[in-house]
Amino acid sequence: MNTPLHAIIFDCDGVLFDSWHANVEYYNTVLAALGRPCLDAEGERLAHALSLRQLFEVLFSDSPALIEEARSLARNTDYGPFYRWMRPAPGLHQLLAALKACYRLAMATNRGVTVSGVVQHFGLAPLLDLVVGVHDVPRPKPFPDMIVKCVEHFGIAPHEAIYVGDSTSDLEAARAAGTHFVAVGDLRGAPVQIDQLDELPSLLAAWPLPAAAHGR
Repeated sequence: MNTPLHAIIFDCDGVLFDSWHANVEYYNTVLAALGRPCLDAEGERLAHALSLRQLFEVLFSDSPALIEEARSLARNTDYGPFYRWMRPAPGLHQLLAALKACYRLAMATNRGVTVSGVVQHFGLAPLLDLVVGVHDVPRPKPFPDMIVKCVEHFGIAPHEAIYVGDSTSDLEAARAAGTHFVAVGDLRGAPVQIDQLDELPSLLAAWPLPAAAHGR
């Protein structure tokens, strides 16, 4: 018997929002205040996938003091001016409202102090049953902690939930948590992929997919 799905858990950046430009501008602002050069191409990629602490640990691996200085500065840098560069996925609010009629919805993201601001600025609170950021769990992705927290909050089995992400760390976190995984965009190794978020309802209408497609 196929187990029904009860919850959909979304990553934030790259899934609910195209926030590449916003995050790059935010981190470059912090780096400029530190007297450091802007992110290079690899740094921009990492800024999209890692938590704030993880990114600074990579950038300043040889200077623990600088890591803490960068973290402190970032925490005190208002993210508000950068919202104008965040682009919601097409039809985001309508999509979440439609899904909420059938599923419990959550957002699980490596964002930290900016999580509540994103939810408030874009009016997501009525559409999400739970929001989990990096400060709400012991470990960030690729560890499974935040996905596990969502599953436990909803009182369901891991295989009754889907995590929708766009990065390798998202895929690894979902696998470790035991949930299904759907990738938005072209992600190597992802068992199920859609080009953009508004394709998700059609995918769910065909669920369950063949066992091989789940990578389970």
